[in-house]
Amino acid sequence: MGKHKVAILGATGYTALEVVEILLRHPGAEIVAATSRNEDPTTLLDLHPRLNGRIQLRTEPFDARALKSKGVDTAFSCLPHGASATSVAALLEHGIRVIDLSADYRLHDPARQLHWYGHSHADPGNLHLAVYGLPEFHASAIRNARLVANPGCYPQTVILGMAPLVKRKAARKGTIIADCKSGVSGAGRTPSLKTHFPECNESVSAYQVGVHRHTAEMEQELGGLVREDVPVLFLPHLIPMERGILSTITATLESASADPDNRELLELYRSEYAEKPFVRVCATPPSTSQTRHTNFIDIHPMRVGDRVVVIASLDNLIRGASGVAVQNFNLMNGWPETLGLLP
Repeated sequence: MGKHKVAILGATGYTALEVVEILLRHPGAEIVAATSRNEDPTTLLDLHPRLNGRIQLRTEPFDARALKSKGVDTAFSCLPHGASATSVAALLEHGIRVIDLSADYRLHDPARQLHWYGHSHADPGNLHLAVYGLPEFHASAIRNARLVANPGCYPQTVILGMAPLVKRKAARKGTIIADCKSGVSGAGRTPSLKTHFPECNESVSAYQVGVHRHTAEMEQELGGLVREDVPVLFLPHLIPMERGILSTITATLESASADPDNRELLELYRSEYAEKPFVRVCATPPSTSQTRHTNFIDIHPMRVGDRVVVIASLDNLIRGASGVAVQNFNLMNGWPETLGLLP
């Protein structure tokens, strides 16, 4: 297997570290460049001591032409939301494929971008190239994509958790509620008051209830399954642990729909995801410890009265970001989705 030369943009963050660690054991990838917005170049080892003895690479300022001259085929952009689009546009201009881990290209409609993110899109001309990078539903488009918009961590639990019901129009419109809890690494590496240890330790807090930007992704992708609006009430919470997401998603069943019991729900979900290597449909509710440091998303559906309750768990840094990015990288190169991602 030939090695594809890869660049990591925004090398200082947690998702960049996870991408690097996965690619170091990936037989088809060679990391040849790492960029940083910091003015003073440093080494990946200085940024991430966990990489000691594993990679010798200095960071460099972003320059798409220089990356192309190094033979970079694919770039993983781990830059923050709002900062990625300008760099992505330059990479595409130089013929470099991009997997963007920010939210800059996830929404198809620039008007929704303005509404949910409060600013106009910095690169509207390339929005039509962007494929939403959820492999379970967009694998064919991802294989041929020049630009993959990596999905958000919260949205994956809600989209995959509700899709089997939404596709069959079994969930009553306007009744989907997603109560989701995330570890503090989901906020990134840049320090803030809400993730400061004395503020978040021994405390669970809700934030951006009903107005969180990830709502737009959930509604876009679920609505795309049935070509109609699918509203979602999203209730995010911060919990005092390093990593992991646990989502409890509920929806009222349509009275005209079938009346599934728990066994039939499990069969429905197992049938839906039978060929999806990283979705595990569980017979009992999952916990974050089951998916920690893996690219799996564990899902358990159950019937509670006239509602379906779906509990989903993933590692926000792996399946929620860097792992699914490598899964998309595999699809773009015609390799098995699991390459480099299994123990």
